Amino acid sequence: MSEKTKAHEMAEKQKEISISEFFTKNRHLLGFDNPTRALLMAVKEAVDNSLDACDEASILPELNIEIKKLSEERFIVIVEDNGPGILKANLPNVFGKLLYGSKFHRYRQSRGQQGIGISAVVLYSQLTTGKPIKVISRISEKRPAMYYELHIDTAKNEPKILKENEIEWKKAHGTKIEIELEGRYLKGKQSVDEYIKQVAIVNPHAQITYIDPDKEKINFSRATDKLPKLAEEIKPHPHGLELGTLMSMLAVTKARSVSGFFIGDFSRVGPTTAKEICDKAKVKADISPKTITRDQAEALLKAIKETKISAPSADSLSPIGAELLEKSLRKEFNAEYFVTTTRPAEVYRGFPFIIEAAIAFGGDLPKEEQVKLLRFANRVPLLYQQGACSVTESFTDTNWKPYGLEQKGANFPFGPAVVIVHISSVWVPFTSEAKEAVAHYPEIIKEIKLALQECGRKLGIYIRKHVRASEQRDKVDLFEKYIPELANSLYNLSGESKTKLEENLRKILKKNMKDILGEIEDGGEKDKS
Repeated sequence: MSEKTKAHEMAEKQKEISISEFFTKNRHLLGFDNPTRALLMAVKEAVDNSLDACDEASILPELNIEIKKLSEERFIVIVEDNGPGILKANLPNVFGKLLYGSKFHRYRQSRGQQGIGISAVVLYSQLTTGKPIKVISRISEKRPAMYYELHIDTAKNEPKILKENEIEWKKAHGTKIEIELEGRYLKGKQSVDEYIKQVAIVNPHAQITYIDPDKEKINFSRATDKLPKLAEEIKPHPHGLELGTLMSMLAVTKARSVSGFFIGDFSRVGPTTAKEICDKAKVKADISPKTITRDQAEALLKAIKETKISAPSADSLSPIGAELLEKSLRKEFNAEYFVTTTRPAEVYRGFPFIIEAAIAFGGDLPKEEQVKLLRFANRVPLLYQQGACSVTESFTDTNWKPYGLEQKGANFPFGPAVVIVHISSVWVPFTSEAKEAVAHYPEIIKEIKLALQECGRKLGIYIRKHVRASEQRDKVDLFEKYIPELANSLYNLSGESKTKLEENLRKILKKNMKDILGEIEDGGEKDKS
């Protein structure tokens, strides 16, 4: 019998771990790093799922969100939608299995990406309260509603069904979840309240009713009855490919030739472009993709980078649109001036993206505070990790002084303004699984700055033409009050008529005011050009 070595002993202790077990010990990676944020994440993931489902089914969303307070540290989160519902066969996996979903392999814009979100909420609830998630879902008024209570078997990353039966439910179709968890409810800029308000801003087609833990009911009415453009699924774009990815795709493709592989498995590649890539790589276009060696794959990748290929189609994206974004802002902020822009589609690592920006200025917005920056990705608010986000970097790197706002160095400017930046992308490059900050890609930073500068120039024109003109009028009104007193002083010195002196002073004041307003107007016209 062979000797048992230390290596044998160590090997006996090694075993495979499931993704559920990993996140059980590393829940902070998913955003559940403190009770306040945990409550927000539970609402966020449920709302994201509901809005995605409604959009995909072309249903105008109607969401009911309620947070019930059981104690200072325990809450029940209830989210109900009017979406298409979930098939009975799929429902347990949707809520009880991490990395299960339909969005990971699709090249089109959606709120969810990885299939972790809502099942991570179930996992957190299970860890902190031991209570199962309760789900009601119905796909048609001709079918009964299904009721489930389930846990996650963390050792196997599989759903564990505790209760399953048909029930009566008033909705013709939709899904309702109820989940109990440990959390903390606070008001403020990183609260559930703020999150839902921001969801309403970037989802102007959604009707949302929210009942907070204090039982206060808030209605966010939809700003439009028009559904957003449905993002179409596209194939990956060759630009941005990495060698390992290319080799994996070559190994599993159904194409019989390399040229057929490029034409069939990628977007924006036709027969002429496919031949050009093969010619540059000195690879025969008609050979089987499965026979390609590593060196040949590297040559193909080099050829792709040297070949001009049209940018990916923007049909895979669903931006809000400048007009709707302004309409939504007017609904939520009592400001005096609004400016919005939607940039043309651009590409990073082969993924198409569109940047939108907006500014609300003046009105009831606080004058002496920092400008409020709201960050969004695929119609989802980003409330945490602001300092680690490329949106924040682009915002602070922009010089706001020429646009009429106070700013000292590369810091947040001051003034009565709210600035919004929204990125729409097939694959948003988040810095972590918590999806709260966008990575620092030069292409993305450049587009954000261009969008902010475009809005900033229009804001600067408005401030010079309207705000400064108003300030000058206030000064004139103040000076006008002292004209009688000044005329009296001049009368004592010169002996001229008080009436005539007052008349002349008013004429001088009027002329100066006209000249000042003319200069402001001319400045605005120069800025336009």
